[in-house]
Amino acid sequence: MSTLTAYGLRASLPDGFEGRIFQRVNDGAGVPRPIAQFATFALPADTADFGGGAVTHMRPHDVLVVLFEYGPESVGQALFARRGLPRPLQPGHFRPYTLRRGLPGQSGSQWFFTEQRRPFTLYCVLGSHARRTELVPAVNRMLGAVTIDPLPAGP
Repeated sequence: MSTLTAYGLRASLPDGFEGRIFQRVNDGAGVPRPIAQFATFALPADTADFGGGAVTHMRPHDVLVVLFEYGPESVGQALFARRGLPRPLQPGHFRPYTLRRGLPGQSGSQWFFTEQRRPFTLYCVLGSHARRTELVPAVNRMLGAVTIDPLPAGP
């Protein structure tokens, strides 16, 4: 089992998963935000923040898990009121219409939350909505392997 650590995010990858934690300049102000992407398939190098360019490679038995961090100005906002990384997820949390880019047969779940005073979106995609009962435990194994640490205090 390999462990990824960067930007206060840590993940011990369960068997069958690969992943990466990185920063990309995402907003108009040019502020880099941490992104973690985990999948049961090879993630293309050009995968967009929320899996664009990767979900088309998913097979019915694959899952994709993304954590996207927002800026400190989002802490305390109603959208991020949920405390802690949502886990465990249930098959009923996944719907085809939740996907950012709907692909036939796939299913998704999206959650906004704050942990360690850090605001995030958790976005998950299942390769098959019909197999969600079988696939959600893999998502939960991945979520159980993620730790979000507080950021160091600024100057």
